[in-house]
Amino acid sequence: MRLSQLAFANLTNKPLSSTLNVLLLTLATASIVMLLLLGKQLTGSLERDAKGIDLVLGAKGSPVQLVLSSVYHADIPTGNIALAEAEAWSNHHQVKAAVPLALGDSFKGARIVGTEPQYMDWYQARLAAGQKWQAPLEVVVGSHAAQQAGLTVGARFTSAHGLSPLAKIHDQHQYTVVGLLAPTGSVIDRLILTAVESVWIAHGQHEEHEEHEEHEEHEEHEEHKHDAREITAMLIKYKSPLAAVTLPRTINAQSKLQAAAPAFELARLLQLIGLGLDGLMGLAIILMITAGFSLFGALYAALNERRAELALMRCLGATRAEVMLVLLFEGLLLSITGAVLGLGAGHVTVELLASYLPAANGISISGWIWLAEEWILLAGLALLGIVSAALPAWQAYRSDVSSILSQTQ
Repeated sequence: MRLSQLAFANLTNKPLSSTLNVLLLTLATASIVMLLLLGKQLTGSLERDAKGIDLVLGAKGSPVQLVLSSVYHADIPTGNIALAEAEAWSNHHQVKAAVPLALGDSFKGARIVGTEPQYMDWYQARLAAGQKWQAPLEVVVGSHAAQQAGLTVGARFTSAHGLSPLAKIHDQHQYTVVGLLAPTGSVIDRLILTAVESVWIAHGQHEEHEEHEEHEEHEEHEEHKHDAREITAMLIKYKSPLAAVTLPRTINAQSKLQAAAPAFELARLLQLIGLGLDGLMGLAIILMITAGFSLFGALYAALNERRAELALMRCLGATRAEVMLVLLFEGLLLSITGAVLGLGAGHVTVELLASYLPAANGISISGWIWLAEEWILLAGLALLGIVSAALPAWQAYRSDVSSILSQTQ
């Protein structure tokens, strides 16, 4: 019988002890795998959505809230800003490109974003059907938003103010879907995009016309209306890295606007998330260490019970090294079994979690990806099994056959 087969037979001889040790290792491994998968994909999703956006201009308030609402569309905006003032800064010599955002409405949980077609290019978004909007109240829908809201090319709908399903409906104007975007894996998948003018119309530009019906005042009214136009935020790309040092500070000091750098705010956000993940990872590692001690205790106890059996193996021709290898194999088999089951349980749990995540969060998570860190985890678990069995195996190697047999007579 080969040594691995003998080790397996010894473990199955005590199924309760072996099962408990495997379960401990499985639970610890699954916890670590889940944290690795969630942490890696969450970080990657946040970095991908903010890639290429160097600065966000918005109303004074929390910079984190400004970035969350304007870059990730996951919070309430800090307020509106004057379009003219934002455009003045977007024309700065240190700015390469800029796109406005006008927020405030939604349809079945999907946010309606007034912007420019250039915004789609920032995320390499491509049309799967239809065309880009050519006029106000025409919209292009992200792949996830289209699925969530049941929208197709040619569909018409009215927007709701804010994100609440009980919010006021802007039933005076209907949007028309003219295009659908292919999936990008980014925040744009869950958005409904339209011209900025669409948002202005939905929020009362028609009422201003009713209040100014006098023909002789029409021209003056149009000029005032142009000056009073507002947006929610302006997204900016720098011409050079040097702009990151001077431009945000200048804007914050010399204007009524707030300038927030997504990279800086993302680092703060990830630090907060990381503190929580690190704490959970610490608990998982403690659980794994506990499993290692349990494994050591089980193998050490098995050694004391099997001293006569091991001595008999020596009498039948087994060498010291072979006896030691049997115990090392036992530790390795237990740890590898727990590792494989834990890896499988972790991936399946993450995939199940991804299917139940609210669609509005826009975070793309999958349990069917393999991380390089998992190879390290697998190797570490194999080493844990060998180390746990090392002392019992060494004692079996050094045991004296004649004294053991004399004690059993």
